[in-house]
Amino acid sequence: MRKYFKFDKYETNYKKEVLGGLTTFLSMAYILAVNPQVLSLAGVDGVSDNMKMDQGAIFVATALAAFVGSLFMGLIARYPIALAPGMGLNAFFAFTVVLTMGIPWQIGLTGVLFSGIFFAILTLTGLRETIINAIPHQMKMAVSAGIGLFITFVGLQSSGIITNNDSTLVTLGQITDGPVLLTIFGIIVTVIMYARKVPGAIFIGMILTSIAGMITGLIDPPSSVVGKVPSIEPTFGAAFEAFKDPSQLFTVQFLIVILTFLFIDFFDTAGTLVAVATQAGIMKNNKLPRAGRALFSDSLATIVGAIFGTTTTTSYIESTSGVAVGARTGFASVVTGLCFLLAIFFSPLMEVVTSAVTTPALIVVGVLMAANFAEIEWRKFEVAVPSFITIIMMPLSYSIATGIACGFIFYPITMLISKRHKEVHPMMYGLMVLFILYFVFVHG
Repeated sequence: MRKYFKFDKYETNYKKEVLGGLTTFLSMAYILAVNPQVLSLAGVDGVSDNMKMDQGAIFVATALAAFVGSLFMGLIARYPIALAPGMGLNAFFAFTVVLTMGIPWQIGLTGVLFSGIFFAILTLTGLRETIINAIPHQMKMAVSAGIGLFITFVGLQSSGIITNNDSTLVTLGQITDGPVLLTIFGIIVTVIMYARKVPGAIFIGMILTSIAGMITGLIDPPSSVVGKVPSIEPTFGAAFEAFKDPSQLFTVQFLIVILTFLFIDFFDTAGTLVAVATQAGIMKNNKLPRAGRALFSDSLATIVGAIFGTTTTTSYIESTSGVAVGARTGFASVVTGLCFLLAIFFSPLMEVVTSAVTTPALIVVGVLMAANFAEIEWRKFEVAVPSFITIIMMPLSYSIATGIACGFIFYPITMLISKRHKEVHPMMYGLMVLFILYFVFVHG
C-alpha cells in the first residue's frame, strides 16, 4: 500500500493520510444534507410532487457517489482529492432544468449521464484541452462567480431572509421570525469559524445550528442516530427512463442542459485539480502529472452518480483542508470515500437539517466562488460587459444557463467591436449562434 501510493516520495505516512482524509470529509460532509434539500426543491412553494425527488434516495445517492468518486480519484489518479455531487450544478439542475425549463428530473439525470460520458470521451481523445482553451479565462471566472451569487440567493430565499414583494420583486423578510433568526445565528457562527480557519467549519456550523434549533424548539429532535438505510429505488436507474421515449432527448433544451453540465464540470474540476495539486506540491514545471487519470476519474464518478440518482459528481476544493493537515496521496481520498459510505447509516440525523441549517453553507460556498470576481479585468469594457451580464443574469433570471447564454452572446460582440476579434476562438462564435437559437426557440 505504501509503495502503490508512494508514501516515501511524498514524505507522508498512514497517520497523515488518515487525518487528512477525515478532515476533508468533515469539510465537505455538508453536501449530504444540502444536496437532498436542493434537489428535492424543499421549501419551494407551488411545486408539484412529480417534480420533487425523494430526499432519502438522494441522501444515499449522494453518499454513494461521493464514495465511488473519491475511491476512483484515490486509486486511479492517486490524488488527495475527494469528490461529491457539486454545489452550483445541483442548483442548476433543480432550479433551472426542473423548475424553470420544466424538464422532468428523470430526463435531467439523463443529461448528467450524457455529460459524464462526453467528458470521458473528450478526456480520452484529448479534445478537452481544445474546448477549455477556446473559452476565455475571464468568462470562466464570470461563470463561477455568477454561480456563487445564485446559490447564495437560493439560500437567502429558502430561509426566508429574502422574500417576494409585488412591488419590488424581492425584499427583506421578517427577521424576527424564529427560523430566520436561527438562520442568521448559523451564518454568524459559520462565518466566524471559517474566518478562524477551523477545520470543517461549514459542517460544524450546521451541527451547532441544528443543536440551537432543537434547544429553542424550532427543530424537532431526530427519532434516532443510527437507522435503516433509506431506499435508493426512487432514483436508481431513473437516468435510463428517457430512452423509452428518445424524442425527449432530441431538443435544444436537452442539448443546453448537457452543454451546461459539461462546461461547469470542466472548469470546476480543472480549477480544483490545479489548486489542490499546487498546495500539495504535486505540480511539476507548471504541469499536472496524471491529469488525464484525474479527469477520467471525475467523469466516471459523474456517470456512476447519475445512475445512482444525483447530479454531477465533481472534485471538491475542500480537499485543500485535508492537504493542509498533511494529506499528499490518494490514500487520503480512499479514507474520505469510506467515511461517506459509513454516513448512509446515519440518515435519521437528516431530519434536523432544515433550510435554516443549510443556508449558511450555501452562503459561505457562494462567498468562496465569488472570489473569482478578482480575476476579471473590469477596466476593460469589452470584457467587463459580458462578464457582468453573465454574473448578474444568473440570480435575476433564476437560471445559471440563462446567465451563461447571455454572457456568451455578448462576448464575441464586444470583442468584435473593440477590434479584438482575433483573440476570439471560432468555437465562441459557434456558441454565440447556439445560444441565440436557444433564446429564439426555447424562450421565444
